[in-house]
Amino acid sequence: MPFMNFGLIFNILSSAIIIIAFFMIFPFCISLIYGQPDFTIFFVSFLITLFSGGSIYLLTRRYKTQELKKKEAFLSVTLSWLIVAFFGGIPFMLSGQFESFTDAYFESMAGFTTTGASILKDIEKLPLGILFWRSMIQWIGGMGIIVFALAILPMLGAGGMQLFKAEVPEISVEKLKPRIIDTAKALWFIYVFLTLLNIILLFVGGMDIFDSICHAFTTLATGGFSTKNSSIGYFDNPLIHYITAIFMFLAGINYTLYFWIYKMKFSSVLKSDELRFYIGVSIIITVLIGLNISDSYMSAEESFRHALFQTISVMTTTGYSSVDFGKWHVFSQILLVVAMLFGGMIGSTAGGIKQVRILLMLKHAYREIYQLIHPRAVLTLRLNDKILDKETLGSIWGFIFLYLTLCVVATLCLASFGIDFITSATSVISAVGNVGPALGQAGPAENYSFMPVSAKWILIICMLAGRLEIYTFLILFIPEYWRK
Repeated sequence: MPFMNFGLIFNILSSAIIIIAFFMIFPFCISLIYGQPDFTIFFVSFLITLFSGGSIYLLTRRYKTQELKKKEAFLSVTLSWLIVAFFGGIPFMLSGQFESFTDAYFESMAGFTTTGASILKDIEKLPLGILFWRSMIQWIGGMGIIVFALAILPMLGAGGMQLFKAEVPEISVEKLKPRIIDTAKALWFIYVFLTLLNIILLFVGGMDIFDSICHAFTTLATGGFSTKNSSIGYFDNPLIHYITAIFMFLAGINYTLYFWIYKMKFSSVLKSDELRFYIGVSIIITVLIGLNISDSYMSAEESFRHALFQTISVMTTTGYSSVDFGKWHVFSQILLVVAMLFGGMIGSTAGGIKQVRILLMLKHAYREIYQLIHPRAVLTLRLNDKILDKETLGSIWGFIFLYLTLCVVATLCLASFGIDFITSATSVISAVGNVGPALGQAGPAENYSFMPVSAKWILIICMLAGRLEIYTFLILFIPEYWRK
């Protein structure tokens, strides 16, 4: 038997490419509706992408019914993200708004991974089709992991939650329905419903319909790409700020809980330890920042609003900015970096380490300290009334170690190019957490265009690794993975 079924892997890649070609129809229509000149860009991009995907599919279609093994599943998903970012970047390359292939690919990867880091200096001069495409690829990417893990791979015989193996099944996205494809459909329904609701409320709140759609796409995806240079801060409208903050917060919640709400099983929602922790951390950081920046604004409401908005934006790894928080006191900036690391809930579109891992590590640390005082005490670690075993904790410790190690190594790499420590460290933390804005030269009022090419590629790798939950990406670099 062959070591790896590359025919099947390329068949999966072809499906992903064809899907991207289909989505290119939407910005093409937007360009025609608004009379924008970039409709030709999307027509050409559509033809290139469809021809490429279709050709690969025709050459590999005989493999599509074969079983997908675990090794092939990991490689298929990682390559899918890489190749989707390539084809998604074609409109950027053809637009003439990007100076190099690296810049176009960086923007595309930042979009699909919902990182929101941009190399663009003047977003508002872009044609509307390109602006719409930036938002749409984030919306696609927001559900990307869930789609691959819960829908595509099981259908191909990967056997369920393959990609969540290292993420501990007990605390990850649950199977909501007997068939995995039905689970994916349920999640997509929730995602689309929340997006439509956000569009309506933003439009009622004062945004025009184009901006409402684009910002709803990137809000529910926790992506953060905006159609304005000053992000949400452009809309000097408290109602829009609060609406966006609420939907960012909702996007950071485990989608399983929405399913239980739909099924009227409110007890399952109320007993979620992670949800209570997520709410508690959000409140604490918001209050601390609000008090710390109270001398910078005219009213308590304004201080609270910006503190709430930036806390939720950074914690859910959306990356919007209502103000330039790079000018805030250092105490508030440090809290925002902490929020970046915490991230949203597991099973959401948010990035970061994830709230449940932080919660369990705190519980574990408390248990260890308690047992120093009471050595004979027998304590069990519980999550939602379920007892967790040592293997679960070991997997979480391993994930956090790899996450922080990647941040340290990538920071050193960026610093080697002469980039200052604050910019290097926060840019990497932001990229791995799929946040977008950082501090220093990469602050919310800046962009990443100043970085050398090599530094941009390091951040591209960080974005991908963070979006694929570290293990799925790093496993490809283990020698044993490539042995028969």
